[in-house]
Amino acid sequence: MSLHLFVSAGRGPQECTWALAMLLRRLEADATRQKLATTRVETVAGDRPGTLRSVLIRITGAGAEAFAASWTGTLCWQAPSPYRASTGRKNWYVIAQQCEVDAERTEFREADVEVVPCRTGGPGGQHRDKASTAARATHRPSGDTVVVDTERYFSLNRSLAIDLLRRRLEQADEAAGRDLVTSRWRVHDALVRGNPTRVERP
Repeated sequence: MSLHLFVSAGRGPQECTWALAMLLRRLEADATRQKLATTRVETVAGDRPGTLRSVLIRITGAGAEAFAASWTGTLCWQAPSPYRASTGRKNWYVIAQQCEVDAERTEFREADVEVVPCRTGGPGGQHRDKASTAARATHRPSGDTVVVDTERYFSLNRSLAIDLLRRRLEQADEAAGRDLVTSRWRVHDALVRGNPTRVERP
């Protein structure tokens, strides 16, 4: 079992980036005790050495789902600020959410494409009017369809239609991957301070 947890200091003060680093060490130690493996897949450093603005963690092993659930939500690191001696505040919040990292990729196989000849309107001369030289290609698993009539011969339009379908599906997969990244970064704005699901102390 493997899943990912995205932890963010949100847009809080520098103490939150320090709190995230402290909480991450605590999380990793907790995972080790439970015989789970953790990997820091992606980190964004904070402004001060040793601090983190965000981290993406992969958690692997039996019980990973229950473990991640215990570390999901608003997390609080309860300790005085290491940067400002005068502040009375001792609660520093970060947010952790499970997330998808890899968008599902569409496996393109030419055998899944149905290509049929068809006629299209518009200019093209007598040959186009009398013969079905255009190609309509449908990718059966996704339902995507394209029509190509740029060439005078069906065989050429058929090849172009299959290539066009392949490119469209690749672009759709890339867009889905970008959407996952965007949704992950929205976590920065989802942090609600107070009422934490977990409180940790030094």
